[in-house]
Amino acid sequence: MLRLGQTVANLARHRRQWQKQMPGHMPGGLGGAPGRGQSASASGRRFAEVADFGSNPGNLRMLTYVPDRVQETPALVVVLHGCKQTAAGYADGVGWPAMADQHGFILLMPEQRQQNNANGCFNWFEPEDTRRDSGECLSIAQMVRRMAADHGVDADRVYVTGLSAGGAMTSVMLATYPDLFAGGAIVAGLPFGSARNVAEAFEAMFQVRNHTGREWGDLVRSASGHKGHWPRVSVWQGSADTTVRPGNADEIVKQWTDLHGLRAVPTLEHRVDGQLHQVWRDSRGEDVLEVFTIAGMAHGAPILPGTEEGQAGTAGAFILDAGISSAHHILAFWGLTDAVPERAARPQAEKREAPAAGPSVSMPSMNDFDPQAVITKALKAAGLM
Repeated sequence: MLRLGQTVANLARHRRQWQKQMPGHMPGGLGGAPGRGQSASASGRRFAEVADFGSNPGNLRMLTYVPDRVQETPALVVVLHGCKQTAAGYADGVGWPAMADQHGFILLMPEQRQQNNANGCFNWFEPEDTRRDSGECLSIAQMVRRMAADHGVDADRVYVTGLSAGGAMTSVMLATYPDLFAGGAIVAGLPFGSARNVAEAFEAMFQVRNHTGREWGDLVRSASGHKGHWPRVSVWQGSADTTVRPGNADEIVKQWTDLHGLRAVPTLEHRVDGQLHQVWRDSRGEDVLEVFTIAGMAHGAPILPGTEEGQAGTAGAFILDAGISSAHHILAFWGLTDAVPERAARPQAEKREAPAAGPSVSMPSMNDFDPQAVITKALKAAGLM
């Protein structure tokens, strides 16, 4: 076995290499602490904090945004930030408050606390935080119920979306409380049941945990005992993501096609703003699952910055100018807006119906970095393997 000093040096070196590959998005909170959320966003919009919304077993903060003008019975969108992000910073960066102003819905923005996770990540991999009526997922459900009581929210129009750890937590909320949500949008996230601890979280993010559609679906079915209609789901993934491997989007598709009783092959494929868009329709002809694959995009939420038609948000860390506004398209998929306008300079979408049978389209693979090899090398150097 190596001497202790050399072992520590090796572990530190490998940790730095890992952190360089995935700044700010280590699932177990191994990086620095996030900044604190603020009551005002970068755009000057005021976000309110609600302190009393239930037992709050997950010890989360509850931030809200209610536009000056809202619908009589407004829809509610729950926005879950990624690691090392604040609730206000992520929501504002993607453009959710601007969309709320435009369409008259209201926002709920749960925020992680540093004492729960030093890296500011939602604990999407911890069993106590991912069970119905327990931990962080119960805290978020309590927030939803408080918003419904305070603002007369339309119970049939409650939605949840998030990025990275927030995307994985979106999967958790859709699985554990499908009765609360009409739909969700998972951005660079993972399927429900991917991990039960930090080690499995790393494996899922970098190596992808493969299951059959039935196995993935059974994990969701056992999470709540739900017997009704399942939420509709929008999936967004960058093809060059080295933090959450793109193959995770394939596994999310397996999970939700099984739950909705759909074939693996999409009903429709076309290109929207130059990006591959796949759609699955149910027996009623309704779009219940979609996937946007953003070519060449790294880890983050895609936006089209600006204030013109079809634009929203401001580019920043993990909020990426990809020439397409995820917020606009997600809202359209949920039915909260009219048809999404395309930029005048862009060609019309090229559409084709999917063939009657055949395999689903696989997501592009990531680059050659192998974090599992890094872990193994570090553990061997430490004499733990």
